[in-house]
Amino acid sequence: MNDVKITLNPTGREEIHRLEIALLLETLLRTEVIQLLKDPSGRLTWVDSLAVAAGAIARERAKMTVSQIAEELGRTEATIRNHLAGKTKAGQLVRQTLQKFIKEGVKIEIGIPIISEEELEKLKKLEEEKKKLENILEKVKKTLKELLAEL
Repeated sequence: MNDVKITLNPTGREEIHRLEIALLLETLLRTEVIQLLKDPSGRLTWVDSLAVAAGAIARERAKMTVSQIAEELGRTEATIRNHLAGKTKAGQLVRQTLQKFIKEGVKIEIGIPIISEEELEKLKKLEEEKKKLENILEKVKKTLKELLAEL
C-alpha cells in the first residue's frame, strides 16, 4: 500500500475498497488483536467480524445508508448498526483505527514479527550458528595475522 493513495472519505468503489483493506489490515496488526487471534476457537469469528466492521465503516465514510451497507456486505441492518455504533468489540477496534488514520494519516506498519513458534525456534538456532561461525572467523583472522607477522 506504499504507492496507493487512501482517502478517508471515499467516493467510489475502488476508494471504498482501499479504505476497507487499510482499516482491516491496520486493525489486524494491533497487538491486542493479534493476542485475540491466538485463540483458535474464535479466530474465524474475529476475522469475519473485523472484516464486516471495516467494510461497514469504510462504506459509512462514503455516505452509504445502513440498508445499502447491509445489502452490500450480506449482513443484517442490526449487525451493521452495532458495528457502526461501536456496540461490538470489532466495531470499536476498527473505529479506533479510523481515528488513528484521521489523526496520523494512513500508515500501515508491522510492529511485531508474525511468525510461528517453530519458525522462531529455527531463527534462534540460526542466530546461534551465526555467532559460532563469527567466532571461528575471528580466530582464523587472528591466526592468519600472527602467521603473517612471523614472515
